Amino acid sequence: MLTSVVISKERTMNEWDRRITAAQGYVELGLHEEARAELSHLPTSLQGRPDVLEISVLCLMNGHRWAEALATAQKLCALEPDQPGGYIHSAFCLHELGRTEEALDVLSRGPTILRTKPVYYYNLGCYLARLGQEEQALKLLKQSFEMDGDLRRDARHDPDLLSLRQKLETL
Repeated sequence: MLTSVVISKERTMNEWDRRITAAQGYVELGLHEEARAELSHLPTSLQGRPDVLEISVLCLMNGHRWAEALATAQKLCALEPDQPGGYIHSAFCLHELGRTEEALDVLSRGPTILRTKPVYYYNLGCYLARLGQEEQALKLLKQSFEMDGDLRRDARHDPDLLSLRQKLETL
């Protein structure tokens, strides 16, 4: 009898892992509603897992549900204070909510590993550009482009960088 209980638990966990993996795949494909549908089948006991929280944040952000995404990203920061994801997402949500100075503060208080991520410098540059600190923004954006050349392409269409559009071409 114990064997069947163990097999049943393993089968259930494999089902949950499959759903989480499917949700991750859907997010990568830009299919956020499908990802949310996969996560909706998970038991409450798994809803607080870091990978599930991050997928949830990305889905909420895609739906422009900034306040909900911020609350979820903050849970991720509390659960994994040494990981960059929650801080990047929290700051972005704050920025989208018009709380850009708070976004800068969140990034400044984040773990050291943030400073190894090109998106950290890119987002700092965007936030500072929106606050009118263009010279500092350009320095940070240049650093992000040196770390990840694809960000240069993104910058050309980023509404936060509209005031810097011509100057970006020289970086």
